[in-house]
Amino acid sequence: MKITVFGATGGVGGHVVRQALDAGHQVTAVVRDAARFDLEHPSLAVRTVPDLAALTELDPCDAVLSGVGPRGRKEGLVATTATRGILRAMAAAGVRRIVVVSAAPVGPPPEDETFLNRRLLLPVVGAVLRDVYADLTAMEEELRSSGVEWTAVRPPKLTDKPVTGEYRRVIGGSPRGGYSISRADTAHAVLAALDDPATIRRAVGVAY
Repeated sequence: MKITVFGATGGVGGHVVRQALDAGHQVTAVVRDAARFDLEHPSLAVRTVPDLAALTELDPCDAVLSGVGPRGRKEGLVATTATRGILRAMAAAGVRRIVVVSAAPVGPPPEDETFLNRRLLLPVVGAVLRDVYADLTAMEEELRSSGVEWTAVRPPKLTDKPVTGEYRRVIGGSPRGGYSISRADTAHAVLAALDDPATIRRAVGVAY
């Protein structure tokens, strides 16, 4: 499959690129600064796009994967504006499938979530990172109104542990008591959703 990966220099996006190549896909990695991306592979092309909000075209591909998101609380609507540009370019190219990385607090907690998580941990995290989650919420709204075949993968706290392929996944919700997942396993979940029709137009919660 031909895949275009946005946010390829990010923590999750970099793993997406490497895992996609290992799986035999042809990958176009879209980056803002090519100097920050040093991976080379026969099935990899690198495209520099400084401003995704101004994106108008895609390289030929079957699907888009995006790890674009804010790196801090005060960056503004980074994911939202980038996704608008990506969706515009997808429409022009006739590409229908997109999987993005969002975050667990964008959705409601599980109905059987622990009291500690529901009443203390989740509200505190949501308050501290309010601007980040507002951006990701708006990004998901853009996807829902676009008509494309989207999936939003929602991880909790991200770590730098290696890929295991062993994590819990809940389509349309979040795993109970899900505190963390590695960036590598989040990338694994993004690629797993790509060919899973059950995830189309759904959010997917992932966690250990």
